[in-house]
Amino acid sequence: MTTEPLKAAKAAARAVGLLDDAARRGLLRAVAAALRAEAPAILAANAADVEALPADNAFRDRLSLTPARVEAMAAGAEAVAALPDNLWRVLEERSMPSGIHLRRVRVPLGVVACIYEARPNVTVDVACLCLRTGNVAVLKGGKEAARTNAALGDLLARVLREAGAPEAAVTLLPPTHEAADALMAAEGLVDVLIPRGSARLIHAVREKARVPVIETGAGVCHVYVHDDADIALAARVIDNAKTRRVSVCNALDCLLVHRALADRLDDLLAPCRAKGVGIHEAPEDWGHEWLSMNLSVRLVDGLDAALAHIARYGSGHSEAIVTRSPEAAERFRREVDAACVYVNTPTAFTDGGEFGLGAEIGISTQKLHARGPMGLDALTTYKWLIDSQGAIRP
Repeated sequence: MTTEPLKAAKAAARAVGLLDDAARRGLLRAVAAALRAEAPAILAANAADVEALPADNAFRDRLSLTPARVEAMAAGAEAVAALPDNLWRVLEERSMPSGIHLRRVRVPLGVVACIYEARPNVTVDVACLCLRTGNVAVLKGGKEAARTNAALGDLLARVLREAGAPEAAVTLLPPTHEAADALMAAEGLVDVLIPRGSARLIHAVREKARVPVIETGAGVCHVYVHDDADIALAARVIDNAKTRRVSVCNALDCLLVHRALADRLDDLLAPCRAKGVGIHEAPEDWGHEWLSMNLSVRLVDGLDAALAHIARYGSGHSEAIVTRSPEAAERFRREVDAACVYVNTPTAFTDGGEFGLGAEIGISTQKLHARGPMGLDALTTYKWLIDSQGAIRP
C-alpha cells in the first residue's frame, strides 16, 4: 500500500481541526440519520461477512450486527454529538511576574489511527469521536468485517462529501497486512495509533509501531468474593460480568473466592452454569482472556492472596470485589492497579457509554495520556497560549 491515503489524511487534519462546534455536531447527526436509512444494506453486508466465518469462530459475536446494534450505533453518534464541546477549553490560566499571561487549552491530536479486528461498530464509534474532537480518523479493520466496513466507509464518505468536509477526514484502509505495516511505520503522518482487539494484535502493534501507540482492549478481568459477601448479590455480579457478552474485553475471566466460602461455590456459579459456562480450575488457565463461555475459578486464602493473584495475572483493565466490609473494599480500591476498580458491581460497566462519555475509542490499560474508557478528552492534547504587552525576558 502507498502512503498517499495517509498523506491525504494528514492534509485534511488542519481543515477538520478548524470546523466549528455546530459543524462537527451536524456531521455526527448526519451519520446517525444515514445509519438508520441505510440499515438494510449494512445488515446485508454484515450477513455476508458473518456467513463467511466458521460457525465456531470466536469473532462471530463481535462481528454480528442486528437492527438493534445498528440503532445503537446511530444513538451513539447522537450521544457524542450532544456532548459539550471540549476544544479550546481553558484548562489553566495565570499571569506571571514577568508580564506574560499563560493559558493551557485543549486542541485536537490531529490524525488518530485505529487498527482493530472484527467489530464493525468500531468504525463508526472511532469516526464519530474523532470528528467530534476535530481529528482525522484513519481506520484499518480486519478482513473478517471487510464488507461491513466497506459499507460503513462509503456511508461516512457520503456524509462528509454532502457536508462539504474533506472526505479524507475518515480514511478507511484496506484490510491487509500491508496496510497495517504502512500505518505502523507512518512517522510524521499519524499522531497516535490505537490498537483494539486481541492481546496478539496489541502485542504486534506495540512491537512494530514507529508511531505513538496507546494500548487498549486486552482484558484479564477478575471478581474476588470476600468471606463476608452477600452470596445472592455476588452470584448476580459474577453472572452479569461473565455472561452479558462474553466476547468483549470487560467480560469476567477469573473468579477468586475466599476459601471460607468453598461450600457456597455452587451457589455462586449456579447462574453461570445454567447458561452453559464451562468452569476451569487448573493453574495454567490463570491469566487467560477467554472471550467465550469459559471461566477460571480459584479459591484463595483471603484478600491478600486475591490482591497478589490480580497483581500477577491481571492486565490492568477492570477488577471487582464483592464484600460487605468497607475496610476490605477500600483496601481493594487502593491496592489494585487497574484502570477501573469496582465494589459490588460487575466489570461489564467498563464502557464509554456507561461512563457518560457517549462512546469510546477504546479502553486504555496503560497509564500515560489516557486510562480506562477513552472518550473526547482522551482524543485531545493541549497547547500553551502566551500573551504579553511586549514583555522582555532578562
